[in-house]
Amino acid sequence: MGADHTRSAPPTPPRVRRILVVTVVPLFLATLVAAIVLWPRDAPRPEATDDAPRYHGTVTRVVSEPCPPNPVVPEGTPTTAAGPCGTVTVRVQTGPDAGQDVQTPIPAGPGAPRVDVGDDIILVSLVDPEDPSVSTYNIAEHQRGKPLVWLAVLFAAAIVAFGRLRGLAALGGLAASFAILLTFVLPGISAGQPPLAVAIVGASLIMFVVLYLTHGISAQTSVAVLGTLASLVLTGLLGLAATGATHLTGFGSEDATTLSMFRGDVDLHGLLLAGIIIGSLGVLDDVTVTQAAAVNELRHANPNLSRRELYRAATRVGRAHIASVVNTIVLAYAGASLPLLLLLTADSRALGQIVTSEFLTTEIVRSVVATLGLIAAVPLTTALAAVVTTAGRGEAGARTGEPTPLVPRPATDRAEALRALSTPPTRNTSPATPSGWPDPDRSTDTTW
Repeated sequence: MGADHTRSAPPTPPRVRRILVVTVVPLFLATLVAAIVLWPRDAPRPEATDDAPRYHGTVTRVVSEPCPPNPVVPEGTPTTAAGPCGTVTVRVQTGPDAGQDVQTPIPAGPGAPRVDVGDDIILVSLVDPEDPSVSTYNIAEHQRGKPLVWLAVLFAAAIVAFGRLRGLAALGGLAASFAILLTFVLPGISAGQPPLAVAIVGASLIMFVVLYLTHGISAQTSVAVLGTLASLVLTGLLGLAATGATHLTGFGSEDATTLSMFRGDVDLHGLLLAGIIIGSLGVLDDVTVTQAAAVNELRHANPNLSRRELYRAATRVGRAHIASVVNTIVLAYAGASLPLLLLLTADSRALGQIVTSEFLTTEIVRSVVATLGLIAAVPLTTALAAVVTTAGRGEAGARTGEPTPLVPRPATDRAEALRALSTPPTRNTSPATPSGWPDPDRSTDTTW
């Protein structure tokens, strides 16, 4: 989460540091208190299920065969079974038959894995209900543990190689984010706590830990924290208003409907709002850190910029950032829902009915609310950063008893500038060196 846009900033005046501490620390303590109050103490445990035993194996042989004809088929359907057909020989690695070769049918049907010799797969042991002593093996899916481990190692190595210590801090922040989601947010919602409150508190905890861990404890990071927190609260309020105005129930997806069947006490409307807030956090912190860093860099480049000039210049950076982030949000939601969006293209209903359906309206509300929260984060964070970076401008001079001088821009005579612009360039008449090149000690400055 977030990005490193910073460099070492000048020391923040003590008065400004005290103001930030008095503002940020109570907010952090309030977040901790809210987390303790909402912490799931009686979260339901998953029910034990009688799943078929699963064992690891390696494919040693694949034999394809023609599929036999179906004895009874409806009129107008093919007379052969859906392929592929044949057998797969698998060397069992775990379980009671470890070290033995077993034969299984080639997986067939929608979503069935396609296996080749050498593939590491997962076997499912099926017991014959009429004769429990007879069991057969079927291939369930591929083993994905090793590829995932190597992908995670590559991911971590790339981050550390590029970011070094800051990259290690980013990995720690990522681990903290998952820990908060898995130990507080998800169990809290499962325990029946209000999803909106759990999401705001959980997102705030993630924000405090990740931003300070990744970017360090500084005035600039504190500005980003305050901007992110204000934007999160605003995003939650906008989401509450938007879902209420569009009468969304939270049943807009098949996953939500399935969840309601297993957990009827979960507030799906609140879960929708929680998803909007959690989804917005990852982009929000990047925008706020960028804006705080932009103000800091502009202050470095020109210490004489006024507070208003800093705000205007950094806001122009924010506009460019938001223009690209808006497209990122919409495409992220569209990519996550691509199968259902593709299914809607085959819908015979009118376009107006499709757009106003529960599912598509949910995605539109997600995108719009997240974008509005991001847009609000730019002026909020930029204004706060401009105030903080200029708050101690006169303190250095106050300690020495002299005001901080402002260096004016050099004045240029209008007539001299016009004369220089209208004078045609002259050819080089300087004496050449024996090598034929002009004298290297000759000044290259043109007369203005």
